Amino acid sequence: MRGDGKLILSLVFAMLAVPAAAAWSGESFASPAFRTLEIPQVGQAVQGGGAASGGVSANGEEGAPGSGSAAAASRGALSGVEEGYLAASPEIETDDSYRAGIDAFRILNQSTGEVETVPIAEYVRGAIAAEMPADYHPEALKAQGVAALSYALYSAQLQRGAENPDPALKGADFSADPDNNKGYMTEAGARAFYGDGFDLAWAKLTAAAEEADGLVMLFEGEPVAAAYHAISAGMTESAENIWDGPLAYLTATDSEWDILAAGYRSTATFTRQEFAALCEAEGITLGEDPTGWIEILERSSSGYVTRVRVGDTELRGNRLRTMLGLRSAAFELLPSGQSITFEVRGYGHGAGLSQNGADYLARQGWSCEKILRHYYTGITLAELTE
Repeated sequence: MRGDGKLILSLVFAMLAVPAAAAWSGESFASPAFRTLEIPQVGQAVQGGGAASGGVSANGEEGAPGSGSAAAASRGALSGVEEGYLAASPEIETDDSYRAGIDAFRILNQSTGEVETVPIAEYVRGAIAAEMPADYHPEALKAQGVAALSYALYSAQLQRGAENPDPALKGADFSADPDNNKGYMTEAGARAFYGDGFDLAWAKLTAAAEEADGLVMLFEGEPVAAAYHAISAGMTESAENIWDGPLAYLTATDSEWDILAAGYRSTATFTRQEFAALCEAEGITLGEDPTGWIEILERSSSGYVTRVRVGDTELRGNRLRTMLGLRSAAFELLPSGQSITFEVRGYGHGAGLSQNGADYLARQGWSCEKILRHYYTGITLAELTE
């Protein structure tokens, strides 16, 4: 990668489940808990943002990553899908070509502990299947495929080019859990999941993958850490408000149509005793007065809480989100009586592609290319070459 130095970037991706009929996010396979990676610097932007040892981006937490569990969606997802959905779609215009030198990924199976070799085309189809419902619009499915492939290439090159690759990966590029449909889904997993709807679902997923598996998003000539998430809070979030540095292609972007998504709003209520127990488990000391236990200190322009005080400790909003299992860090506090209620907007870390937003835009006539260029600022699209 280009750049003069290296930057230590802490990637904090929370693993969450995604609501049925909303959007699946990279959060499950794109979010490996807490880990530090040495990431080469690209110009002034930090190349990092999605996955680490636990998988690939993006629903970062999740894209990269990542809420990526197909088990969250209904088996009848394709009941209203028409055959016309399989018709030819707009051709994607690329800016360049890119030689990756990779024709298959080495993936650590989290269930078996074995490293498996998965061809790119097979991986892209499986990643789309695990990260997005098959009844989403074909252009959204393609966008998901390109994002997943871009992050997978980013992760693979990071590991293969590292002086000290992550030993937990056992020589793999990243990890996933295909046995539980997290990260990517095998054909056998899809047959079990979709049941009678398998043939149409697999045809849609295969068609999307065939158009996406030769395309990669680049920034300054290198694959991007293409984070993605299920539902934004109405604006996507900038990378520096989630991780430890900015990424020029992960900036705040309009996604106001996400407010129409099922699951856009949620609430989480804790009794004082439950909240105190969770804080104690994290080593946080609370005062005697419950009204002073928690205070929002800072919020980003996209509406996500970036700094919050809990007892005697100041936390990032995403850290509190992970600690409490909230669906996003875009929350309001509603203290009431003996309980504390969080009113939450969106689902996921909020950076990069909004999966629900991609589906909405595709249904308004947006192409895969236009969707990707909207959610990833300043990227170029390139065709993979041997």
